[in-house]
Amino acid sequence: MNDITRALGRAFGSLLHPRMLFLMIWPLAVALVLWTVLSILFGAQTVGWLQGYLTQSAVGEWTSRWFPFDVIAAVLSWAALLVLFVPLVLVTATVIIGVVAMPMMVSHVAAADYPALEPKRGGTFAGSVWNAAIALIVFVVFSLVSLPLWFVPLFWPVLPVLLFAYLNQRVFRYDAVGDHASADEMQELFRRHGRSLYLLGIIVSLVAHVPVVGFFIPVVAGLAFIHYCLERLGELRRSPVVLAR
Repeated sequence: MNDITRALGRAFGSLLHPRMLFLMIWPLAVALVLWTVLSILFGAQTVGWLQGYLTQSAVGEWTSRWFPFDVIAAVLSWAALLVLFVPLVLVTATVIIGVVAMPMMVSHVAAADYPALEPKRGGTFAGSVWNAAIALIVFVVFSLVSLPLWFVPLFWPVLPVLLFAYLNQRVFRYDAVGDHASADEMQELFRRHGRSLYLLGIIVSLVAHVPVVGFFIPVVAGLAFIHYCLERLGELRRSPVVLAR
């Protein structure tokens, strides 16, 4: 836990550099513009589909006998669209940072804080894109499968945190060490520290729920994973233990 706390502290320290502050803005701006345009173009159709689905459901047909459920369904559909907007923006910003911005972040952090680490180039750009695509697919599939549970009071606060924790750690861990670790070292790091990486993802996901701060959390998360993974890579290389194959 101390290692995770230290990585988060260093992440906020790295964030003070003007280059990192710029990275806080443009991926979020791109994601906001993208989803705003999509909402304008397809928002009405999406709400119409949701309203029809709710109205034709068993609950909707039963409720229509007593209340004007069409109006209720329309309100719920618009509310669902608004609720989904922020997570969609954050997911998109996370993927953009993971694929496009992380190399710049890694270069800056490594030069400033881990200059002795030898780059072994175990990761590739194609591997980064593939890793982000797999993470996004798994995230979307599990989000859709678990969607009914989001309306259960015991589950709805927990499920988003766990899902975003998976997305964060899966996207950022690869890019955090792709330049400096060999393929074997990457595999060993993820095997040894998988639980800690997921715990770091959970903490970052919780911070993302803080108003305003949450919009900028993708960059903070990326920096935290960089610090945590590069520090663990240094420890791994200083360890006499032979890498597992």
